[in-house]
Amino acid sequence: MVIKRIMRVACCSLILCCLMCGCDSGKEDVLLIGKEEFPVSGIETEGLETDVQEAFTEICVYVCGAVKNPGVVYLPEGSRAADALEAAGGFDVNAAIDYVNLAAKVSDGEKLYFPNVEESITDLQSEGSCEKLININTADAEILCTLPGIGETRAADIIRYRETSGLFENCEDIMKVSGIKTSVYNKIRDLITVK
Repeated sequence: MVIKRIMRVACCSLILCCLMCGCDSGKEDVLLIGKEEFPVSGIETEGLETDVQEAFTEICVYVCGAVKNPGVVYLPEGSRAADALEAAGGFDVNAAIDYVNLAAKVSDGEKLYFPNVEESITDLQSEGSCEKLININTADAEILCTLPGIGETRAADIIRYRETSGLFENCEDIMKVSGIKTSVYNKIRDLITVK
């Protein structure tokens, strides 16, 4: 994608240069691109300078993390994260390739970080643990029943304990509820909070 844009800009620039030079060799001017020859005469030049100028509008993006060549890259305006990744040499062998949305547009001055697999797993676990924590001081019976080892009877016992003895001061206090012993607590301790 980036290479196609660069080629288009280069072609427009070459055509513009040829037209502005106005060679008077007596024969028809041609532009050689690869192995193809294109006659320069008869090419529409109106608005060509504007197109070339717009094609040269660049943005600067800092690409870092699990990429082969981290650093500052220059891209055409309107580029995507995939273009920035390509300009930085692609993914490193340890990259979490599905973590960053490669279709997202990048903007001038943006820092684009590609985490490695270990970092992405840690992030997902910390996000997941925040979502799963159940506050045993405020949860209703239905939510308490989602905890392993807690059925309707135990959920009712937890609520009754809160109403008669007050709120739990820490997670371990749930073992003061009748029927909740160390084995049950060990199953739920990473899923509950009192805050």
